[in-house]
Amino acid sequence: MTGYREFLRSHPAILAPMAGVTDVVFRQLCVEQGASLTFTEMVSAKGLSYRNVRTGDLLEVAPNEHAVGVQLFGHEPAVMAQEAQHVARILGDRLAVIDINMGCPARKIVSKGDGASLMQRPAEAREIIRAVASSVRVPVTVKFRRGFECGNETSAAFAAMAQEAGASGVTVHGRFAQQMYRGTADWEAIARVVRAVDIPVVGNGDVASARDAVSMRRRTGCDAVMVARAAEGNPWLFAQISAALAGEPVPAGPTFEERIATMRRHARLLAARDARTLVRMRKHAGWYVKGFPGASAARGALNTATTLADFEAIFDELLSKGGPNA
Repeated sequence: MTGYREFLRSHPAILAPMAGVTDVVFRQLCVEQGASLTFTEMVSAKGLSYRNVRTGDLLEVAPNEHAVGVQLFGHEPAVMAQEAQHVARILGDRLAVIDINMGCPARKIVSKGDGASLMQRPAEAREIIRAVASSVRVPVTVKFRRGFECGNETSAAFAAMAQEAGASGVTVHGRFAQQMYRGTADWEAIARVVRAVDIPVVGNGDVASARDAVSMRRRTGCDAVMVARAAEGNPWLFAQISAALAGEPVPAGPTFEERIATMRRHARLLAARDARTLVRMRKHAGWYVKGFPGASAARGALNTATTLADFEAIFDELLSKGGPNA
């Protein structure tokens, strides 16, 4: 417990696991900008157990990732424990933490008894946490929400259960699962979890700026801050958050030219890794160009881009239009 808290003190700005977003290339860019701990996309323990190649690809680590977290989801304790061991063998010393997803509200996850649905079955959740925590030597954490049903806050009790079951820490998203991503995250719910347990707590939800990160930590007493959607198209946010949490001057945001250059690099890294993954650049570029002159037309073109040359041509056109203040 003490060891994981110390780890978080030097890794306070965390990139959240996001399906379809936090692949190895995006994580590399976020680490370059100051993300001190990054998480893979959530990984199906059942998929890993079949040694599915596409699932296994999610465990690829970027060259600059010296501390990476892997988030597993599933509801079978034995399978979860077995695949946690498999992950630990593959990643070795670069594996910083295994997180158990008990907060994803997506229907396709919840309908199978995984993710946030486990908040409705704390006895089963306890057995999963115990099984995984006893199977590996790295810290095992649990990510969950304020509660499952709107108005029924169970996060403090759930966190206490996770602590008793052997979790080294928890991450709390301040929305109910039924809210999905609507409304606002209640940071006071995170504060209540901090008061309820002795293990470290990471706060998550509505951190969109360096000021938000400082405010969340001050208001909740959480040990670290996890950033999700606000990082989409904005890896520079981590440089700003890291500086703010360290009490240092917050760097300015990127210039228009820097944003274009990063988009190019992002696309080139995806293409070099596997041309089939280049299609992911459509949504990433859509996030990058927010606020750009010609952004609407660019998004239309991005929807049909398939090759690196297609993307490069779109970036050239954007650059020719100049930045927002041109």
